[in-house]
Amino acid sequence: MDQNIKAELISEFKRVFGDEDGVRIFFAPGRVNLIGEHTDYNGGHVFPCALSLGTYAAVKKRNDKKIRLYSMNFEKDGVIEADASGDLINSPDYKWANYPLGIVQTFRKRGMPINSGFDILFYGTIPNGSGLSSSASIEVLTGYCLKELYGFDVTKQDLALIGQDSENNFNGMNCGIMDQFASAFGKAGHAIFLDTATLKYEYVPVDLKGIKIVISNTNVKHELTSSGYNDRRRESETALKDLQTVTSINALGELDEESFNKYSSAIKDEVCYRRARHAVTENLRTIEAVKALNAGELTTFGRLMNESHASLDKDYEVTCPELNIMAETEQSLEGVIGARMTGGGFGGCTVALVREEAVNSCIEKTKEVYTSKTGIVPAFYVVDIGDGPCEVV
Repeated sequence: MDQNIKAELISEFKRVFGDEDGVRIFFAPGRVNLIGEHTDYNGGHVFPCALSLGTYAAVKKRNDKKIRLYSMNFEKDGVIEADASGDLINSPDYKWANYPLGIVQTFRKRGMPINSGFDILFYGTIPNGSGLSSSASIEVLTGYCLKELYGFDVTKQDLALIGQDSENNFNGMNCGIMDQFASAFGKAGHAIFLDTATLKYEYVPVDLKGIKIVISNTNVKHELTSSGYNDRRRESETALKDLQTVTSINALGELDEESFNKYSSAIKDEVCYRRARHAVTENLRTIEAVKALNAGELTTFGRLMNESHASLDKDYEVTCPELNIMAETEQSLEGVIGARMTGGGFGGCTVALVREEAVNSCIEKTKEVYTSKTGIVPAFYVVDIGDGPCEVV
């Protein structure tokens, strides 16, 4: 960690809350998903990695029941206060703080009430609305802070599940497990090959041999995000129910292409059919992509990334014009192995694998084309794969 960030956090904590004695600093990463999008709630495989970008917290226990929260990213909202002594509910008054407060309530729901309040200051290096999981980062971070401050016996898997539970039931976003799992289980230099049906996972070394991970931010986020996401989940579940009338499966991720083609006529709605086709083919692409990476076949990995984007565009319909311009521009450039949208969609980022010597020209050309077609100036991040949550000392 940059010691300048630590010093700034402590200084800002003192300014906001009046006293920095005994303040502890924690961090949890964001994530980028290399391949395997919208498969996590369909019982398929995902392949994310944690980032060196993430969220920091400066936190200190209080002697009363008051919880006070402040974000350096939302300074205009000031200090947000809540009461640790009773049940918390999602409130417009809490604004962004519904995410950490949802974790406090989920701990309580699981028999781990917070016996005293705390002051907490957040600072995120993940751009808001970028699709790099700032919400999962703050959820896992808050859970890790509570674990360390109050001595709760929770595992990394518990942190991920608590984060998902909170986002589903406190914040109303019907997400799968991938984002919180990637943040909680991050390991530098490795991506996580996760079977979301069983939560079995393996760390896969990511040796990109002169290739960089470039994240390109469209700097747009369409309002469909939560409603569109929940719609896609509902459509996938409808397709699954139709398939269950003709074959015994618990999730779309259990099907291979042959069995899907055999039974897919049972899906009554054409839109639900396309949603299911994406879930099945994306799961198979993810499995194939990990095999390719392990074999050093990066060209195959890149081709599968490109195919993933096409499926997310045509079958799952979670891209948008800006994402398509970004991904298709990158795919056309020399030195780009593969590019696709990453995250929930409807805006946010693409992720591309780019040969080291082509990174600068790729960024310049993509920026030129994207800005000329959209009028929006994008942002770019050449990222490293980072570790999971930790206390910063």
